[in-house]
Amino acid sequence: MHSNNLICQSLMSWKPSSIGQLNALQHLNFLGCSDLKKLTSFIVELNALQQLDLSGCSNLKELPSSIGQLNALQKFHLSRCSNLKELPSSIGQLNVLQELYLSWCSNLKKLPSSIGQLNALQKLDLSRCSKLKKLPSSIGQLNALKQLDLSRCSNLKKLPSSISQLNALEKFYLTRCSNLKKLLSFIGQLNAFQQLDLLRCFKLKELPS
Repeated sequence: MHSNNLICQSLMSWKPSSIGQLNALQHLNFLGCSDLKKLTSFIVELNALQQLDLSGCSNLKELPSSIGQLNALQKFHLSRCSNLKELPSSIGQLNVLQELYLSWCSNLKKLPSSIGQLNALQKLDLSRCSKLKKLPSSIGQLNALKQLDLSRCSNLKKLPSSISQLNALEKFYLTRCSNLKKLLSFIGQLNAFQQLDLLRCFKLKELPS
């Protein structure tokens, strides 16, 4: 926690252009920097960056449109970014991204269709995104996706049929999706399936045969 405080304090003294000069930097952690409102565009010059953690940056409203230039990024943490309303379409250019965490992004209303271009993505956490009403059909293009968490997405009413194309999906969490009314027959086509969680989906009336 002490190191996180140092990062938050030093952020105020950095010259924006100096961030992009950290050519060997692999991990950048802004965890809990709740006063951070904007991410400098120079961050996309960090060509070696593998992990970016912005969890708890509750005043962060947007990401740079050029975020897709982080070609080495493997893990991207945006949990509890409660003022983040959307993701830039360039996020689909993160070709080696394996894990994307968006839990508790309570103002996130939609995902860009470019999300389907994340060919290396294995984990997608959208739990507690209470304003998320639907998923783009392009989500079915995530051929490497093993875990999808939609727990407590209380405004999610239905799932796109393209989920049937997620051949690598092993774990699917739908806990407390209180407005989800039914599962389509695609659920039986997920051959790698190991775990399905439907706890407290109160409006779910039936399961497909």
